[in-house]
Amino acid sequence: AGAGVGPGVGPGPVLSSEAEKVHYIPVRVLGRGAFGEATLYRRTEDNSLVVWKEIELARLSEKERRDTQNEILILSLLQHHNIIAYYNHFLDGSKLLIEVEYCNGGNLYDKILQQNGKLFSEETVVWYLYQIVSAVDHIHGYGILHRDIKTLNIFLTKADLIKLGDYGLAKQLNSPQSMAETCVGTPYYMSPELCQGVKYNFKSDIWAVGCVLFELLTLTRTFDATNPLNLCVKIVKGTRTMEVDAAVYSESMRHLVLDCLHQDPDHRPSTEHILQQPIISLHRPVMEDRVAQLNGSARKTRLNTIPDTPIAIVTSRCSDVYYWGGGKATPQRLDMFKGGRCAQHVCAGNTHFAMVSVEKELYTWANVQGGTKMVGQLGHGDRASYRQPKWVESLQGKAIRQAACGDQFTVCITDEGHMYTFGSDYSGCMGCGGGCGQDVLEPLLLELTLEHPVEQVSCGDNHVVILTRNKDVFSWGCGEHGRLGLDSEDDYTLPERVDLLAGVSVVWVHCGSDGTFLLTQSGKVLACGNNEYNKLGLNHDMRGLRHHDSTADREVPYMTSLTLSKQLAIYRVRTVSAGKTHTAAIDERGRLLTFGCNKFGQLGVGDYRKREGINVLLASLGGKLVTRVSCGDGFTMAATDDNQIFAWGNGGNGRLGMTATEKGFGSEICTSWPRPIFGTLHNVCDLSCRDWHTILIAEIVYSSKTIRSNSSSLSIGASTPGSPAEVELGEDEDGQNGMKKTAEDKRGIGVFNPMIKSSSGSPDSSCPDWLLRELENAEFIPIPDSPGDVAKLPLIAGKETLPYHKLPELKTTTTPGADTQPGSGARCAGETVVVGPGCVCGTLLEQVQELQVVVAQCVTQQQRLHEENQRLSCELKRISQGDEIRRLWLSVGALKQQSSECDRSRTAQCNSVPSPEPGVSILESGVPNPDSGVPSLESCLNISSPESISLDASPESEGRTLPNPTAASVLGSNSCQIE
Repeated sequence: AGAGVGPGVGPGPVLSSEAEKVHYIPVRVLGRGAFGEATLYRRTEDNSLVVWKEIELARLSEKERRDTQNEILILSLLQHHNIIAYYNHFLDGSKLLIEVEYCNGGNLYDKILQQNGKLFSEETVVWYLYQIVSAVDHIHGYGILHRDIKTLNIFLTKADLIKLGDYGLAKQLNSPQSMAETCVGTPYYMSPELCQGVKYNFKSDIWAVGCVLFELLTLTRTFDATNPLNLCVKIVKGTRTMEVDAAVYSESMRHLVLDCLHQDPDHRPSTEHILQQPIISLHRPVMEDRVAQLNGSARKTRLNTIPDTPIAIVTSRCSDVYYWGGGKATPQRLDMFKGGRCAQHVCAGNTHFAMVSVEKELYTWANVQGGTKMVGQLGHGDRASYRQPKWVESLQGKAIRQAACGDQFTVCITDEGHMYTFGSDYSGCMGCGGGCGQDVLEPLLLELTLEHPVEQVSCGDNHVVILTRNKDVFSWGCGEHGRLGLDSEDDYTLPERVDLLAGVSVVWVHCGSDGTFLLTQSGKVLACGNNEYNKLGLNHDMRGLRHHDSTADREVPYMTSLTLSKQLAIYRVRTVSAGKTHTAAIDERGRLLTFGCNKFGQLGVGDYRKREGINVLLASLGGKLVTRVSCGDGFTMAATDDNQIFAWGNGGNGRLGMTATEKGFGSEICTSWPRPIFGTLHNVCDLSCRDWHTILIAEIVYSSKTIRSNSSSLSIGASTPGSPAEVELGEDEDGQNGMKKTAEDKRGIGVFNPMIKSSSGSPDSSCPDWLLRELENAEFIPIPDSPGDVAKLPLIAGKETLPYHKLPELKTTTTPGADTQPGSGARCAGETVVVGPGCVCGTLLEQVQELQVVVAQCVTQQQRLHEENQRLSCELKRISQGDEIRRLWLSVGALKQQSSECDRSRTAQCNSVPSPEPGVSILESGVPNPDSGVPSLESCLNISSPESISLDASPESEGRTLPNPTAASVLGSNSCQIE
C-alpha cells in the first residue's frame, strides 16, 4: 500500500473532500538499502506508475531535519521534463516518505554496459547530453547544487528519455556526512576542488557532466584507480584513462568534453554556454519538441506543496482481466496479470487477444478453437497457437502504449509514436508495400511513423487507420466499400493520407469490420465504408416531411469518402464502437446511442423490430450514465458509472457471458434488454469486443483508508513529537467504505491482505494479525439461538468439529461504523487510530450465527431422513415376509392334496386285499391300522390350518417363530412315508 499526506509548512487544515483523495495500488518493491526502501505503485487517478521512497532520518539532528524539510520544499518546485519529479512527501516520525516519478528504462550506467564495447553514435551522445545539461541548467537556476551527478543517478525511460534523479538529496539530507562518505568511497566524479578540500560552486557539477560525457564517448570511466587516494591524485593531475576516438567523434565534441574537464573551475563552461554550442544549438528545437512529445500524456500533473494538496489513501484493490465467448459462456479470469503485469489496455481480434501491461509490455495469445495455426498475428516468430498470454519478446525495450487487432494481424504503437505491425499481409495491412512476404511473424517497424509519430491506431477486419500527433489521418489495407476514405474502393499496401475538410480537427479514429469513423474536436462524427443496416448512420430520414417521398434517396449503401453522419449531428459524441451489423456511441452526457441491425436485439430497445434511426437508451439502462461500450457480432457490452456491466443481443456461443433465454434463432439465444452480468460491481478500465469474443479489465476496490493530519506531526513543516494525528478510513464513491460484493468472494478473496500496511505503523484496513491467527486456529462450535435448539447440540457435538479456515462459504467483508482503539507503542504519543470499515469482527459474528442456523437445519433434516429410512425398511421387510408365507402355504396346500390322493389309493388297495393270516402283523400286511398307533400324514406333517398361520409382518410380531418354517425338511421326511 502506498501512503502519504500532502506536504506543507506548519499546521494545515484537515483535508476531508472525497475529490481530493489520491489512490495508490502496490506493484512491487524496487529495492532496499541501509536508509530505507523504494516501492513501485500504480496511481489510479491517472493510471500512472510512481515510486514511494522511504528514508530513515534517525541520524539527523532536529536542525538538520528542519533544513531537510526546507530544502525538499525547494526541490518540489522543480518542474522539468528531464528531472525525476517529486510529487508528494511527508514526514512520519523519523521516516521521510517521498513520492517520485518512475522510470522503467534503467539507468545510464546499465545502458553503457549494454553496448558491449560498441561506441554510441554522435547523434545519440548529443541527444543524451542535451537532456542532461538541460536538467542541470534548470537545477542551477534555482540555486541548487547537485553534487551527485553520475551515470547511476541518470535514469532513462523505454523511449530513451533522460531523467536526472537524486539531485541534491544526499547533500540536502546530511551534507557533512555525505561529504565524508563520498571521500572514502569511489569518487569517480569528484572535481579537483572537492579532492583538494577548497571551496567549490556550480562548476563542480559541470566537471561531473564532463565525466559522464567522457563515459558516453569512450564507454569507460574518466579516472580510475585501485584506491581512493590514487584516484584523487589522478583527478587533480588530470590523468585520464584514455582519449576520445577522433575517428568517430567530431572536433567540437572532443573540445567540449575537454573544456568540461578543465582543472580550473573558472575555465569550465556554464550550462548555458554548453547549450549554445553548435553541436547542440543546431538540433535544439527538434530535440525540445521530441522531449515534450515523449513526456506529453505520460507526464502527470505535479502536486504542489500547499496545504490543500490531495492526500494519499491506502487501498486494497484487485484488477483482473476477464474474457468470454467462442463457446465459453462463463467469464474466464486470467490469473497471470497481477502486480507488475497488471493490464492497462486490452484488445480483441477475430482469432487472438492482445494486452498491454502497466509496464508497457505487449502480450498476445490465440482464441481460436482446435489446432488452428496462426499466421504471425501473435508476433512470437512462429505459427503456434499459444493459448496462454505470452510476452512479445522481440519488442523488448520498447514502451508499448496501445495495441489493435484485426482479423489476422496486430499493430501496436510505442510512447515515441513508432508503429509495429505483424501477421497476415494478404490485404496489405502490414503497410510495407507487399515486400515483406505473405506472413510477418515478428513485429515490423512502419517507417512512416519515424517521421509521423502516431497518436492513436484502430483496425478493422482488413484495414488500418492511424491518427498522427500532427492530427493527420492515414489509412491502408482493403478498400472495399470505400472503408479507407480515399474516394475509391482500391486496396492500398502503403499508408495513404486521408484528405480532410478544411478546419476539421480529428481527435479520435475507430474502425468497424468494414467501415471507419472519425471523431472531431467538436463532437461530430465522420464516416465511410459499408452502410448496410445504416450502421454508419448515413441514411437520410425524411419521414414526416411534407411533399417529399419518404423512400427517395433515403438509404445510402456505402460511402467512399468521409461524410458527416447526419443522424448523429444533433449529439456531441465522445466515443464510437462498431460491430459487424450495428454501432453504439456515447455522447458527452453519458447517454448510449445505438443504430443499425436489430435482428438479435443488439440495439437494446426491448424488441427485435427494424429500427431506422438513432436509439437513445435511457429507460432500458435505468437512467445510468455509460462510460464504456463495445460492439461485437450481434451483441453489445456497456459499462456504467455505477460500476455495473450490461450485455444484450445475440448470446450464442457464450457471447454475453451469461445464459439468456428470451428468444432463440436455432442455436442462437438472444435478449433485447440490457442485463447485468458478473453479479457484482466492477469498474471497467478497458473493454473490447470483436466477432463473438469479449475481453475487459475489471477493477474492484475492496477497502481503502485515508491518512489525514490536523497538525504538523505528519507534514514537513515543524514536526512536534506527541502532536495528535488521525488515521481515518475513507469511503469510496459508492459509499460502501470501499467494500463491494464481488464474484471473487466465492474464490476466497477478501480483505485479509497482509501485504498492505501503513508506513506510519497504523493498522491497515484488513483483519488484524492477532485476530487472523485466532480465527485460523479456532474451531467452530454452534451456539443455539433459542432454548429449543439445545436438544440438537448433542448431535452436533458428537461430530468432529471443523477448523475455522475449512468452513465453506465463509467470507469477510467490512461493515460501516468505527471503533476507536489506542495506538500501539510504535506510534507517536497522543495518536489515535479510528478503525471503521476495516474491522470485520461484527461481520464475522453475524456470519458465524448464520452458519449455526444452517447447521441446525441440516441436522434436523438429517434426522427426518433417518426416520423415513427406518420406516421404509420396516415396510419392505413386512412385504418380503408376507410373500414368503404365501409361497409356503401354496406348497403345503399342494402337498395335502397329494397326500389325500395317496390315502384314497391305499384305502382302495386295502379293501381288495384278503384278511391277513394269523401271526402276521398289521405292519407286514402293508395296510395301516388306525388303531395301531401309527401317526397319520397330517400329524406327521404337523400342519395347522391356514387360519393358524399369521401373515402379519408388523414390528410387533418381529422375533416370533412361525408354526412350520422348515418346509423342506417336512416335505422330505413325509415323502418317504408316502412311498
